Amino acid sequence: MIIKNLTLQNFRNYERESFSFAEGLNVLVGKNAQGKTNCAEAVFYLCTGSSLRIRHDKQLIRHGEEFALITAEAESRFGRVCLQAKIFENKRELYVNGNKLARAVDFLGNMNSVFFSPGELRLIQDGPDERRRFLDISISQTSRAYCSALTRYLKILNQRNNLLKERDFNAVEETLPIWDEQLALYAARVIVKRREYLAALSPLAQDAHAYLTDGGEELSLRLDGHYPAGEEETQAKVLQELANARERDMRLGFTSVGPHRDDIRVSIDGTDARGFASQGQARTAALALKLAETELFRRYAGEAPVLILDDVMSELDLPRRKKLLERIRGIQCILTCTHAERVLYGTECNRIRIANGKII
Repeated sequence: MIIKNLTLQNFRNYERESFSFAEGLNVLVGKNAQGKTNCAEAVFYLCTGSSLRIRHDKQLIRHGEEFALITAEAESRFGRVCLQAKIFENKRELYVNGNKLARAVDFLGNMNSVFFSPGELRLIQDGPDERRRFLDISISQTSRAYCSALTRYLKILNQRNNLLKERDFNAVEETLPIWDEQLALYAARVIVKRREYLAALSPLAQDAHAYLTDGGEELSLRLDGHYPAGEEETQAKVLQELANARERDMRLGFTSVGPHRDDIRVSIDGTDARGFASQGQARTAALALKLAETELFRRYAGEAPVLILDDVMSELDLPRRKKLLERIRGIQCILTCTHAERVLYGTECNRIRIANGKII
């Protein structure tokens, strides 16, 4: 997967600017708060239909403007594709090759990307929400079926939680089994796919971590929750768990069991990384996960994704910088930094200097 060009209009601090990218390493260089990360964010948005930095799309619109427009042309093994997102205050429109999409899920998979920034330390150090989000975004890019199942699961979960807040307990008890049947169906699909994906990701993450640490530490991943192997058996177990927790859920007013509560256990040398990893260890573990995700995309999609590295080099020591540059050779990469000469060590690249939302 190669992104050829990107045009931003009224996006963040960009009035209108067009970028041309090379097949290998592309470096966005400039002082802080000039628009480097905004450009990287726009690429990720076209890949996933969402931003890692904000919750409401209207925040992407340049101050004083009515809409933002992101357009890109990419080339994959299936040919050239044009992607476009037009963002308004209360809605958005998504296009593929000029055709307006009725479903956001159809936007996924046309262009894949992996995004890494210093903020990805949250993957290791924060609560399970961050690790679930990592899994959900990653799997959804390569499986629209997973994205659809997850969307249905979350919608039914919200309806079930609203029902649990009702004070008419007799009505709640009568209605809950209906919602539980549907919830368990989609929960099983989500759980099975997450388990399959993590089983494929784990050895790749171990390999990347061993490469970055010269074999000095061992990384391991596992999905919380003990579920049977098959989808039908998993569905039956989730349904039983929902029934067992029904009385508690009615007291609490929300659903206390299911894949929305699962977590990935990240361990370094057998110790839970969340509570014990240093900043350096957490950073290396998170980077290993992203490198593993990149390789897994290559296997699933038949080609590498666009790798986005936002201000990562400043957080790594010299040996790991050089190892990272070696590891990403042959992959299209968009890297942001403030001083290219301090982090690239003569590596050939397409350098784009940015100041105040403009290419200079």
